[in-house]
Amino acid sequence: MIELGAALIGGLAFLVEPGSAGLVGAIFGWLLLALAALDAQHHWLPDRLTLALAISGLAASFFIDAPDIVDRVMGGATGFGALFIIGWSYRLLRGREGLGGGDPKMLGAIGCWLGWSALPLVILGAALIGLLSALMMRIRGQTVTADSALPLGSFMAITAFPLWIVQTMMGGNLL
Repeated sequence: MIELGAALIGGLAFLVEPGSAGLVGAIFGWLLLALAALDAQHHWLPDRLTLALAISGLAASFFIDAPDIVDRVMGGATGFGALFIIGWSYRLLRGREGLGGGDPKMLGAIGCWLGWSALPLVILGAALIGLLSALMMRIRGQTVTADSALPLGSFMAITAFPLWIVQTMMGGNLL
């Protein structure tokens, strides 16, 4: 399934953006695929992969005009900061973890690719996929509680690559 997903990602990236920009987009998709698979299977977003995602997102500004480097840096800082504050606040209020430590890093890395203005769409898409996942768990007879662990990183990855495609087709602007 991973190989099929990787082929589909590469094909879509080159279809939307031929040449070096398509290769850059494929790298974004492939890194997201690896992170999504690890998070879904192990609830783990390795720092090395999220850092590679962030660095490649900033470097992508040399191959893809929009968003510009300022929007990408702001996306990285805003994405990380927003989820870090949410996770920290939850831990402070509830006395337990409610968000994995890799999730803020991953949203920051996605922000380095898509820019700050795309982050609300990433979170909205991830939340909708999470709700659908919880509903499917309930339909299958699984118990869904406040302690049920769902892979937010996977949901953000599933949302981010299609947003890159739409952003690319719209000339770099989602909104």
